[in-house]
Amino acid sequence: HGAGNLKMELHDDGPDFATWCSYKYLNCGPGGIAGCFVHERHASFTGPRLHGWWGQNKKTRFKMEKKFDPIPGVEAWQISNPPIFQLAAARASLELFQEAGMDKLTSKGQRLTAYLEFLLNDLNFFEMVTPKDPLQRGNLLCVKVKSGAKDLMAKLVSLGVHCDFREPDILRFTPIPIYNSFTDVFYLWEILKNAVQ
Repeated sequence: HGAGNLKMELHDDGPDFATWCSYKYLNCGPGGIAGCFVHERHASFTGPRLHGWWGQNKKTRFKMEKKFDPIPGVEAWQISNPPIFQLAAARASLELFQEAGMDKLTSKGQRLTAYLEFLLNDLNFFEMVTPKDPLQRGNLLCVKVKSGAKDLMAKLVSLGVHCDFREPDILRFTPIPIYNSFTDVFYLWEILKNAVQ
């Protein structure tokens, strides 16, 4: 869940491979297309791997030969053609991220999340279980509900709050900087405060 939530420099940080979803922080919704990263040092890898028609050299692709003839570079790692509607959703979202800039979004997300944490600490009904260090949590806060977590979740849903429940007693809140405001966070706190009283 790092994509769209944390600023990452995959090439410079040096992982060999990385995968991510787009449904959550990249705003593509359930079923949104996933992404993957292959470091350029593996671009000419010829050993065993999962490969497919979409990674076949475009000049030989339609010859349907038994031998895999990879596209030079990282494109050879492609397996199949991606679903066009999911790509359209991802492109629209990524254009917004590009316009806003990850530096600004990361900064706003940290401030929004810190503000929510500050407000939640005012409610004795929760115990914060997320790391305090913003670099270890992104925009996600997990709170342990002292009692009646499922009932509280049902109440929040009825009040229009979209959060996440994890058994047995964890609620997860995520202010999304590209469309949530500090006013939204304050309203959430007011709803939570009234719901637990």
